[in-house]
Amino acid sequence: MKACGVFEDEEELNHRLVVLGRLNNLVKEWISELGESKNFPPSAVANVGGKIFTFGSYRLGVHTKGADIDVACVAPRHVERSDFFQSFFEKLKRQEEIKKLRAVEDAYVPVVKFEFDGIQIDLVFARLSVPTVADNLDLRDNSCLRSLDIRCIRSLNGCRVTDEILHLVPNKENFRLTLRAIKLWAKRRGIYSSVLGFLGGVSCAVLVARTCQLYPNALASTLVNKFFLVFSGWEWPKPVLLKQQEESNLNLPVWDPRVNPSDRYHVMPIITPAYPQQNSTYNVSTSTRAVMVEEFKHGLAVTNEILQGKSDWSKLFEPLNFFQKYKHYIVLTASASTEEHHLEWVGLVESKIRVLVGNLERNEFISIAHVTPQSFPGSRDVCKQSGYVSMWFLGIAFKKVENAERVNVDLTCVIQSFNDTVYSQANNLHVLKEGMKIEAAHVKRKHLHYFLPAETLQKRKKQSMPGTSQNASGLQRKRTSSDGSCLDSSRDRESRTPDNSSSLRKISKVDTSTAERERKLSVMFSRNRLDYMCPAVLSFQQTSGWFESS
Repeated sequence: MKACGVFEDEEELNHRLVVLGRLNNLVKEWISELGESKNFPPSAVANVGGKIFTFGSYRLGVHTKGADIDVACVAPRHVERSDFFQSFFEKLKRQEEIKKLRAVEDAYVPVVKFEFDGIQIDLVFARLSVPTVADNLDLRDNSCLRSLDIRCIRSLNGCRVTDEILHLVPNKENFRLTLRAIKLWAKRRGIYSSVLGFLGGVSCAVLVARTCQLYPNALASTLVNKFFLVFSGWEWPKPVLLKQQEESNLNLPVWDPRVNPSDRYHVMPIITPAYPQQNSTYNVSTSTRAVMVEEFKHGLAVTNEILQGKSDWSKLFEPLNFFQKYKHYIVLTASASTEEHHLEWVGLVESKIRVLVGNLERNEFISIAHVTPQSFPGSRDVCKQSGYVSMWFLGIAFKKVENAERVNVDLTCVIQSFNDTVYSQANNLHVLKEGMKIEAAHVKRKHLHYFLPAETLQKRKKQSMPGTSQNASGLQRKRTSSDGSCLDSSRDRESRTPDNSSSLRKISKVDTSTAERERKLSVMFSRNRLDYMCPAVLSFQQTSGWFESS
């Protein structure tokens, strides 16, 4: 794993400690200053305390080179949340070492993000119902949650879960090394993104911790193999628990399918060990679970070979060749006119892609809708036309239909429902700006080279199409402006320019007729309307149990 750059050297580790020490001092200064401003006596000001707690990968001891640090600012009761986002925010703004400072107050867990002397920090806030915060405060004690609002409970949850996981594993060093390997594997295999319905940092940690509990004396190399053995055969939706769920008189909502009907629909529950227990994988869908189980089985086969001396560890970390895995893809494109708007827009669109996956997998002809967590930038020509662009790709696998040679699959309503969801959310959050657009298109594997560079499409068959004119997506298509006027119409053979016709003739006759039937649905967002280009109707012909485009 050293060759993969996952470990920091001593100098980098020490730099993080220095930055965290300076941040802790800033928090203590600010809390004391607030006490003085509220006329606390000097003796009280000197003893109010307050401190920061790390959580996430840094606290677990598995952070990678250049990774951010998750930090919780814990303050006594005289400090209000508004103080944190106002006076402390201003204090941070005055520090020369702090760059890229921004507050996200309306997030599920409100956070202040910034870069402190080159280290990215995500800082959340929790106000305890106590007059002082001692340096030896143990956040694992449930009593610290008493009388807190839900935002403070969520802010403390990261610290409490991390500390509880470390408390429950039999050997911390074996746990850490195993977890590093599993996180690297998950990232390389394209199944590391909780927001898209795959594994996240917490769920990976819980699964590895459970493996350590089952095999307390095993070394890390064995634990990696046992991880795949256990979870490739796990009987989902049986939950993964590190300990039995505890009762509490705080009456906070916890994951419990016996009480909460919505919890019964979770397909891959991995439960956090700290009260209030939650499902860390509530975004997982039937498709993403199927993809992960397939990867667990692949990991088991590979690690069996490694332990038998037939392969080395590098094979486990070979990236998934996602763009050779499926014959059909949906490309989702989000664009905005400015970099700031694009950052905001991409975050919103990405958070809702799981809705599109859920809609697709409910289609009677679709067995798998597999989104790759990595987003891709648009080409220079695309950005010149559409501004700042990000693309996501979803691989689609179709079910075999008995006694049917050809099947039409209409995805218009599926795409429309997804776009309605994103558009509605953008309006509710007041983030929709002029120039923000989202487009969805069906594309076959052989046409992916219009969207992505050759180095991304590993092992792809070379297709030479010199002189082909390409628009924003790289494929000829009909586009409509927000006022409904046609900007480019090139889908029909009669409307192609001579140059385009000669280029397309360089493909085989069958491929040309296929390209002419390529369907595109494009939805453009303007302030007041959505314009649907054409129905996303895909036509498939079955051969040998797989669907081929007819």
